[in-house]
Amino acid sequence: MRASPSSSSTGGSRVALVASAWLIVLLGSAPLAASDDEGSVDVVAAGEAGVLPSRMDEGCSGAEDIAIYQGHASSLPSGVPAYKVDVVNRCLGGLDGGECAIAGIHIRCGWFSSVSLVDPSKFRRLGHDDCLLNDGRPLLGGETVSFEYANSFPYTLTVRLATCVDPTASSP
Repeated sequence: MRASPSSSSTGGSRVALVASAWLIVLLGSAPLAASDDEGSVDVVAAGEAGVLPSRMDEGCSGAEDIAIYQGHASSLPSGVPAYKVDVVNRCLGGLDGGECAIAGIHIRCGWFSSVSLVDPSKFRRLGHDDCLLNDGRPLLGGETVSFEYANSFPYTLTVRLATCVDPTASSP
């Protein structure tokens, strides 16, 4: 997809690009990768990077339903870059999202670390290339977990494991 800049400034191009990408996400078109005059910009990392799952049915598909969006946030006063991450359950089942509950979401995250504290109930590193989202608790359809981290570079975050669950079942 080619995004047309809405103005001649780089900031306007970036806004148009991001807005176009989010529109694609909401409409469910694939593939989901956007490009601007400065090169390619990957927008989604889920299942197969940059491609939305193409399904005809509703219901939970586990890792394929989880999308990770990452972008720049305001840098720390010390100048360390910060990044905002949104992890979204894109499953379309049921009105309350219960048919799409996904738990035990593990993210490939390298040696993730942050200069600023990340709420460990939202995101924490368990080991190399294994981070746990939302304390392992279910993320219902349409729900988002967001967090920010600060580091000199952004981490590549992709879904490693996610399991469809019944949110009404009691846990042991």
